[in-house]
Amino acid sequence: MKILELEIQGYRSLKDVLWKPDSLNVVIGPNGSGKSNLLRVLQLLNAAADKRLAKRVQEEGGMEPMLWDGKARQISLRLKTSGVDPSRQSDRENLTYKLELDRLGKSSAYRVGMELLGSYYQAERGERDGPFKFLERDSQHSVIFDMHEKELRPPPESVPETETLLAVAPGPLSANRVIDSFQQQLAAWGIYHGFHAGSDSAARKGTVSRYELALEPTGDNLVSVLHTLYTGNRDFKRELNEAFQAAYGPDFEELAFPPEADQRIQLRMRWKSLSREQSAADLSDGTLRFLFILAILANPKPPALIAIDEPETGLHPAMQRIVAEFAVDAATRSQVVLTTHSPEFLDAFDKTIPRTTVAEWHEGQTRLRNLAGDALEAWLEEYSLGDVLRTNEADVMAEEAGE
Repeated sequence: MKILELEIQGYRSLKDVLWKPDSLNVVIGPNGSGKSNLLRVLQLLNAAADKRLAKRVQEEGGMEPMLWDGKARQISLRLKTSGVDPSRQSDRENLTYKLELDRLGKSSAYRVGMELLGSYYQAERGERDGPFKFLERDSQHSVIFDMHEKELRPPPESVPETETLLAVAPGPLSANRVIDSFQQQLAAWGIYHGFHAGSDSAARKGTVSRYELALEPTGDNLVSVLHTLYTGNRDFKRELNEAFQAAYGPDFEELAFPPEADQRIQLRMRWKSLSREQSAADLSDGTLRFLFILAILANPKPPALIAIDEPETGLHPAMQRIVAEFAVDAATRSQVVLTTHSPEFLDAFDKTIPRTTVAEWHEGQTRLRNLAGDALEAWLEEYSLGDVLRTNEADVMAEEAGE
């Protein structure tokens, strides 16, 4: 299930934008241009599907700082995706999810004002008057539909004002597989807005050994996920070893996970030239971050969407090229979104050019423009994608992302 279109109105600097991503995407622009706000919208949708919407709004400081210029009355999102079944990818399977969050008075409180999940394929072709609906909600009513559009009206008390119908519809209230699958895939999105690699990082300490495949957004379970994948998947171990040997040379041998007390394990690194394993506590911040990025992109069972904010941070240029290669490969299994303001990182994409979106600040709001067309092709015949940032040629080659 991939994002085909994302329309955003009223959220922070994203007053009114339409974004059309591809399988592999890079969002570029200077600091303060709004790149991170795009990822925050993805986090908001992810939380909305996972019954964490109220918590997410609280983490952002309530509605007032989330609204454009602090004065928009609502946040409106429209997410158009490909189908939930990868074996049936056609326009007929596309889904549209709409969500509106209404601010209550002048407070930072909110409620879900409108919500709809449906297919517009037949409506767009004049074959029916409106979309084929899977769920629909307004401030007064909530309705779930089965695959024959038979209505099921859940008790009002089962649908909180501050959580989505999508989050509570699966389970006992489940009416069809489309709702279940859409909710599960949206709730599983991997969105990584920051990784703490300092001296008190969880990755530098021992952790209880447990089977985990999905990295938390903070990376606090990095050791557990690495242990699961590295010891249980030969391809992952081979790819990670090759990446570290490419970055550090043939002296790198392998990762190790020796046990500690009370069913805890720790992360260590083995070098051929050293008899003593190197503890995670002694690894550089860049090495830990490199492990974090590889654990995301090389995961054999990735979520439908992977989004990483500035993956090049703290990495040597040689590592950036490796990260770019892993991102290209990951985009064959998942939709990948990377934000950056590094020309060197863009240069790392020398063979596969990602869909490149320029975020720019203009008159108090963020505009998103896609680099495309003949101008970009002609530019890339003589220059690299990173030169677009170095020479400010983005304005010349950009077109509105929604066009």
